[in-house]
Amino acid sequence: MEDTTDIVLGAKKFAQEKHKNQKRKDGVTPYSDHLEGVVNRLKNLGVTDKEVLCAAWLHDIIENTDVTFDQINERFGREVAVIVLSLSKDQNILKKDKEMQYINQLKEASFQSKIIKLCDISANLKDLANAPISKNQKNKQIKKILHYLRIIKNDISENKSKYPKIQEIIDGINTICIKFNQKPILI
Repeated sequence: MEDTTDIVLGAKKFAQEKHKNQKRKDGVTPYSDHLEGVVNRLKNLGVTDKEVLCAAWLHDIIENTDVTFDQINERFGREVAVIVLSLSKDQNILKKDKEMQYINQLKEASFQSKIIKLCDISANLKDLANAPISKNQKNKQIKKILHYLRIIKNDISENKSKYPKIQEIIDGINTICIKFNQKPILI
């Protein structure tokens, strides 16, 4: 397992290496920019937990690379691996079942997973707002992303006093919601 003083840096380097040739859906932005955006949002909220920051760097690694749960568990520990797994869609099940499975996973996930998901949602919406796709495609994707937010909303709301800057992230999300004629999220 990585030395705990360097675990976050180790996760960053590991994620950058595994995602190195991947681009965001716009075909231009390096995937690691998204991961950095998620981690920076967490830090801005005041999250200092090394396992959470580590899992944020790795949150898409099972879904988008050949890295397995066992490899993360071995390298970064069980807590990090479980958080990452809870944020990963199961690629081994049928597409029609995958989304329902993921929604159930999010409902059952720890608060640590949900706060990473909140920052992931914020980063995804920001990227999507600037993506070179049709407004119709954007609206469809925004609705899906907001559905994830509604699933984790209660747990996020319950922990707002611990992380008062959560409201800033929600405000940013709502700015995009309003721009795309979506109902704002109230927390």
